[in-house]
Order: sequence, then C-alpha cells, then structure tokens
Amino acid sequence: MFIAMSTFTIANGMTGVVKQAFMDRPHLVDAVPGFVRMEVISPLDQPDEVWLLTYWRNAESFHDWHRGHLFDDAHRNIPKGLKLVPRSAQLRFFAHVCD
Repeated sequence: MFIAMSTFTIANGMTGVVKQAFMDRPHLVDAVPGFVRMEVISPLDQPDEVWLLTYWRNAESFHDWHRGHLFDDAHRNIPKGLKLVPRSAQLRFFAHVCD
C-alpha cells in the first residue's frame, strides 16, 4: 500500500471552516481506481495544522489521480479566502509496513 500525506497550517482563523469543508467533501476520490481510504487529522497541540492521509493500492494510482481532472474538481470547494502559513504545505509519501 502507498500513502500520501499532505500537511498544511491555516494562518487566518479559518480552521473550523476548512475542517467542515473536509467533512462536507464531494467524495470524488472515493471512486478513483486504486483509492483505498482517506483520513483527515489535526494535532491536538496544533489545531490549525491539518494532515490529510490518502491510502492507495499503489503509487501509480495516486499519481494518476493527482494529475487528473477529478483532482482539480475535488479541490474547487476550498474555502474562499483561505491563507496558509508560508512554506507549511508539504507532501510526503510512505510505504505501509503493517497494521
């Protein structure tokens, strides 16, 4: 299994709005070939940080999604006016070792 983790920190007090947008997301990724599941988490000691973990059968499935039009469509619901802490956005990749 392949895991993509995207992290970012919200700079302008829109944390609640962003978290609600994830809860209300259109679920476009759910039907993408190779997609397994998504988790959105936030550290208790840094509530303005958001960590998005997507689980995939393989790296190719993730990269196909990331380059595709559904990726753009899924991100159209990003709250207007959202500002991130500069250089806080990161994308990292992981291999799943065990449960």
